[in-house]
Amino acid sequence: MKKDIHPSTYREVAFKDMSNEEVFITRSTIATKETIDIDGKTYPLVKLEITSSSHPFFTGNQKLVDTAGRVDKFMSRYGNRNKK
Repeated sequence: MKKDIHPSTYREVAFKDMSNEEVFITRSTIATKETIDIDGKTYPLVKLEITSSSHPFFTGNQKLVDTAGRVDKFMSRYGNRNKK
């Protein structure tokens, strides 16, 4: 294998799904400001709104995940158009 092909910032990083609080660790070069302690070890933390553990395509559930209030905003504008 070739030596020195990975960037110097390539390290283990924790990704946290904010919709279901699941955390997984993988290697990445992403820059973060937050950290998290898992099993006595500190990892850089990246917060995600949706991952494969909460996305309806991968889970098979048609669960609505809305962290920014977009669905409520849409329903308040267009949801009651047929009711008169």
